[in-house]
Amino acid sequence: MTDRIAKPFLKWAGGKTQLINDIEKALPKDISNDKFTYIEPFVGSGAVLFWMLNNFPNLQKAVINDINRDLINTYKTIASRPNELISILQILQNEFHGLEGQDEEKKEYYYSKRELYNTRKEEQSGQAALFIFLNRTCFNGLYRVNRKNEYNVPMGAYKRPTICDKENILAVSQALQKVEILCGDYEGTLNFADNNTLFYFDPPYKP
Repeated sequence: MTDRIAKPFLKWAGGKTQLINDIEKALPKDISNDKFTYIEPFVGSGAVLFWMLNNFPNLQKAVINDINRDLINTYKTIASRPNELISILQILQNEFHGLEGQDEEKKEYYYSKRELYNTRKEEQSGQAALFIFLNRTCFNGLYRVNRKNEYNVPMGAYKRPTICDKENILAVSQALQKVEILCGDYEGTLNFADNNTLFYFDPPYKP
């Protein structure tokens, strides 16, 4: 296990890391006094989630949700199979970094992994590893799919991106042990609310 503070394991358009100070100012004044449940119906990369888990020891339970099944599969994999995921990511990182200076081969490698990801035939840990690999190596960390739900972001220009952040994955896995992970309509999170619940709504938006 690790004592490292958990942080988002993905790059994510619309992530709220830069807004944490503003969000903190908007929290209820007495939030640190009582045990409470935290619910985030549109979790994305979880910047606010991990900040809450790290800073509020009275947080009894957290509930997260997203309609993106591939994203939620990755959360669930980190929570339940972190070491298996790390092993696969380490292989992907070694292979990708091993192609440094071989631009065509590197590009071919990226697009072969994107194609494999889009078949969605890998088992849970393998699919989650591909999700993180593509996020770390694609253009600007974007997540975009076409109408067939096929991921279609081109390769980015990063030389040696960190694909396998072992320490953070272990820290995230530890943090997620008190988190209920849902996938579906955001209204389903209401079933987990009680009289002492804090919701953070960060709904999707059109550019």
